[in-house]
Amino acid sequence: MKLMKKVLWLLLLLAIVVAGSLYWLGTRDDASTGPAAAAADGASLIERGRYLALAGNCMACHTSRGGKALAGGTPIPTPFGTVYGPNITPDDKTGIGGWTADDFWQALHNGKSRDGTLLYPAFPYTEYTRVTRGDSDALFAYLRSVTPVSQPNRPPELDFPYDQRALLAAWRALYFKPGVQEPDASQSVQWNRGRYLVEGLGHCAACHTPRNSLGATRSADALTGGLIPVLDWYAPPLTNDMRTGMGRWTAQDIATLLKTGISKHSTVSGPMAEVVLGSTQHLTDEDALAIGVYIKSLPATPASSDRPTAAAAPAAIELGGKIYRQQCVQCHQSEGEGSGSAWPALAGNPTVTAPSPVNVIRMVLDGGYAPATASNPRPHGMPPFGQLLNDNDIAMLVTYIRNSWGNEAGGVTPLEVKRARAASTLN
Repeated sequence: MKLMKKVLWLLLLLAIVVAGSLYWLGTRDDASTGPAAAAADGASLIERGRYLALAGNCMACHTSRGGKALAGGTPIPTPFGTVYGPNITPDDKTGIGGWTADDFWQALHNGKSRDGTLLYPAFPYTEYTRVTRGDSDALFAYLRSVTPVSQPNRPPELDFPYDQRALLAAWRALYFKPGVQEPDASQSVQWNRGRYLVEGLGHCAACHTPRNSLGATRSADALTGGLIPVLDWYAPPLTNDMRTGMGRWTAQDIATLLKTGISKHSTVSGPMAEVVLGSTQHLTDEDALAIGVYIKSLPATPASSDRPTAAAAPAAIELGGKIYRQQCVQCHQSEGEGSGSAWPALAGNPTVTAPSPVNVIRMVLDGGYAPATASNPRPHGMPPFGQLLNDNDIAMLVTYIRNSWGNEAGGVTPLEVKRARAASTLN
């Protein structure tokens, strides 16, 4: 009995030591806050910050539908519950009016609020930590210039035990290390700029990298595509695999998609359409092309997928082909080559060949439009077929599309269509 008590005490002591170590690792600052950027002309600093806020798509999480700009309240659903974007207007009581540039830098770089509270990683500080101090100060200057709005922040609604904020210390110790991204001297200025935008301010990994069971991005599968939790949309790979990624694209094709929402290879839909509308269409041509250059330098890593590839039954392909010729061929053409920029090609389209068929299914169900951008103010749309075709029809049609004209993406089941239909109704 005495031996058992000693063992239990030793185990308890070990747990305390481990917990303390994790807490220290999760709360300490692994990189100093660094010196504030040298003072610049106020107007030019604010304008630079405005551009950076667009590039980082700050409005998406900090402006609720129908609400005041940057006043927060936007629900951000996660597998662990819902968090709400905070008020980042310069209101003294409910916003960041009482913050300093150092406080703001701490939030972006270290994932901590003004009082040291650990922030939930729904705020992508895991990527924003790469933002330079100069850009942080410009962002802060811009946010200080917007109209203050008195709107209290809404507390997160998370399931137990994820509502215990102290546990973030352990999560951070495992998955987060702050550090500004240093330029790679072996690469061009353009490449380094693209990398900075993709991996830092643009936080592309937040959607395009799969996540583990604790919500952390799987670094070994960086940018290999992933299902966006709760929203049930798939962010396709940004790697250069010829079948599932960007292997057929040029850097200019990528830049065009970011600026207009359309390209000869694909058209954005779902959450990415919102990103183009609110963020990437406002990029300079130089920054959009820099992103394309960096993405084209990524390896040809195949898409990451937890979905087993189902064989495409010949009968399903045959029947799906009949539906395609009845409903789709007029716009997307007999060989899936599309028609100019109005109707995208389906052959070699990474949205079509993705491991998950959910995006294609939802487009067939609900139709949709590319975002109306300055460069493409009147985009062509696709009508919905969810009322015309049943789940079996859509499963066969999508199976045909995913396995024709050189596409080899496997079959789709009526159950997958049923689930997508239900998700579409909820969202």
